[in-house]
Amino acid sequence: MFEGFARVWTPVEIAERLGRKPLSVRVAGEDVVLFRSAGGRAGALIDRCPHRGVALSLGRVGPDGCIECPFHGWRFDAEGACRTIPLNEVPPEKRRLHAATALPVQELGGLLWLFTEPGVEGAGEPYVPAALLDARLSRSVLAQEWRTHWTRAMENMLDFPHLPFLHRATIGRNMRRALRPGSVMHVDTTGTPSGMRVHARLDGEDRQEVSLDWVRPNGMVLQINIPGRDLRMHMFCVPVDAARTRMLLITTRSFGRFNPLTRLSTLFNERILLEDRAVVESSRPSEVPEPQEEASVASDRATLAFRRYYLSELKGSRAAAICRRDPTHVGRDPVGDPTHVG
Repeated sequence: MFEGFARVWTPVEIAERLGRKPLSVRVAGEDVVLFRSAGGRAGALIDRCPHRGVALSLGRVGPDGCIECPFHGWRFDAEGACRTIPLNEVPPEKRRLHAATALPVQELGGLLWLFTEPGVEGAGEPYVPAALLDARLSRSVLAQEWRTHWTRAMENMLDFPHLPFLHRATIGRNMRRALRPGSVMHVDTTGTPSGMRVHARLDGEDRQEVSLDWVRPNGMVLQINIPGRDLRMHMFCVPVDAARTRMLLITTRSFGRFNPLTRLSTLFNERILLEDRAVVESSRPSEVPEPQEEASVASDRATLAFRRYYLSELKGSRAAAICRRDPTHVGRDPVGDPTHVG
């Protein structure tokens, strides 16, 4: 279940898009149904009735907040407990044997967060970037589906060196203007409680125009440093399946609360993602391979650190064994020599 993406918190949907009707989402190859209980609290179940395997998302939510299977009318609450089995005399102790599979879900920062393992033990709490919890900030939201594995999309979001080339007329414009023959970019990474901070210097000059944080497992926060203002882009690369990724982009700002600026922000973000999308979707293989299967250089430090995490902590590939044997391998030490790929 949730192969390569198990036991992690991830946003899966914009909270306001979940209304009275059930909502089906696919996460890492698993179909999940989201719905609201009578009190408005979000619930999440594997989208499969334990009776005959029918999609619960095709059913409806009753006044009591239980979701009803469209096939035979079995009803389940947000914890997955079977509350009703029509046309049968089934005592409560027997109904407990026919529960649906529930998943931990929380509504925070305007997003619905899902923990990719049934049950609540060990789930903890999702790490939600502070700006998403600040109701004083304006926000714009953009969602897209890319034809790629989520790991390629995530590496793209952590990659500074592509900015002056792929985004030369947008967010990489200033960096492009500063390029000289023989320019060198130094990329540094620092561990944080939620993941990693990435810092880039071009030709030794610390411009401090942006700061970038990776939020485990699939989030990125890019803060644009504007004196006296707060502007941040929050990107989440949510795996749909092995070939598709749902990109959720939430931009927060402390200025420009009127609608025209929100629309302009969305249009600008769409342009940036359009520049990224064609390139990322062309990457082969779609899923990031083990480090030694691609050429890497020093400026790839941040993306290789993420790849180490994915291969060793989520996927558990052959690279994980290499990491354990060779502590100088990039998979083991992302702040070591990033060109050493085993």
